[in-house]
Amino acid sequence: MQNSNLLAEIACRFPDAQHLGCSTSGEIFQTDVYDESLVITAIEFKHTPINTVSACIRDFSSAHELGVSLAQQLPHQELRYVFALCDGQLINGSALVAGVSAILPEHVGVSGGLAGDADRFEKTVVWKNQQLDVGQAVLCGFYGKHLHIGHGSLGGWSAFGPEREITRSENNILFELDGQPALDLYKRYLGKFSEQLPASALRFPLSLKMPGELETVVRTILSVNEQDHSMIFAGDVPMGATAKLMKASFDAIIDGAHGSAEFATMDLQGSSPEFAILISCVGRRLVLGQRAFEELEAVSNVLGSSCIHSGFYSYGEISPLMESAQCRLHNQTMTITTFKEDE
Repeated sequence: MQNSNLLAEIACRFPDAQHLGCSTSGEIFQTDVYDESLVITAIEFKHTPINTVSACIRDFSSAHELGVSLAQQLPHQELRYVFALCDGQLINGSALVAGVSAILPEHVGVSGGLAGDADRFEKTVVWKNQQLDVGQAVLCGFYGKHLHIGHGSLGGWSAFGPEREITRSENNILFELDGQPALDLYKRYLGKFSEQLPASALRFPLSLKMPGELETVVRTILSVNEQDHSMIFAGDVPMGATAKLMKASFDAIIDGAHGSAEFATMDLQGSSPEFAILISCVGRRLVLGQRAFEELEAVSNVLGSSCIHSGFYSYGEISPLMESAQCRLHNQTMTITTFKEDE
């Protein structure tokens, strides 16, 4: 996308549209997964205006400040829902989400994902119209009472091993668990897989329970630092949180995708969705391998044949928690957002 005229060609074919996109760890269209491809979905509304804003992390002191600025730029009157895309390498996803959520009205849902780079973890890009850059984040606001949104986000991973406390961390960098160097402890669990870090860490994420909260979130490693024995995650890993390693089976991951689709259709009050955005974690794809299409088929069986669905495999998923409207960054989930517009 950086070295071609594709963005200009898209703009020529859809001159009145807003164009949002990102690099991925696999492109989703219906029940198929593609690599090194471009999947384009054109959406037209009858009654729902949209508004898009973008900014780059290098112009801000933190990802939280970036999120606050983006959310302030969006008009709030009649705002119904916000779709978010952001760089998956240079932006702390959970801090960005916290900044956006701090400004938006409580009733406004937010979902989206972090750009991917296959399993390389080297460079990701996000674009709005013909503005393409690393470190970029984009928000798209949807307005009016005619749009109905559903969401679901489930994983299918199970925790194992002892529960450990995060005793030293800074934002999304984990230094110590139970007073021990985090990377050393993690390598002991990985065994032979430690030679393949950070990619192998996608198979063994961490389940975090934040201080004072009941629900857990999952965090995936983006990179490791051999010099200070730390690990860098896609979202915050605060001190005082407790952590457990996680693993998954084929069937559990597919069941999680099916369950996410069921939750995403509940808010539509019995009507069928017209469109769905599917954002699944790259770690799920690595575990499923050639069976990745099975989780997409499980979703399709719930959404129905009349619902168009597209999306991508990501470095992190943005969605409200299942038990509340509070938005969070997730990892290792299948996150689904469904759309239905009144006639």
